[in-house]
Amino acid sequence: MEQPIAMNTLSQILEKLRLKGKDNELKITDHGKMQSKTLGTIYKPEDLTIVKTYRFEGDSDPADNSVLYIVEDQEKNIGYILDAYGIYSDNEGPLFDDFLKKIPTENRDEQELFC
Repeated sequence: MEQPIAMNTLSQILEKLRLKGKDNELKITDHGKMQSKTLGTIYKPEDLTIVKTYRFEGDSDPADNSVLYIVEDQEKNIGYILDAYGIYSDNEGPLFDDFLKKIPTENRDEQELFC
């Protein structure tokens, strides 16, 4: 049996999602909901579950600090929400943070997500 390859960088995880056909990025809308352009779906927080969270910290550049949320919708579609920490965040104002706080979470095993 082949051993899984450890995924240590953001680009490795995003590539793995892409290869599995799960490269569905969700972004916050002006109306305070998340939208998937890939699926053409708009989500409320209760429509999603955060199933895995990855945090990345750059060795020398604070701008490299980011967090990747792997999410699943009610139809079992997997996607992701990507954001940088602090002042480097692409999401200004409280809409993004308020939305994230309302999404239920569970912590799934990595192998379960990428099978």
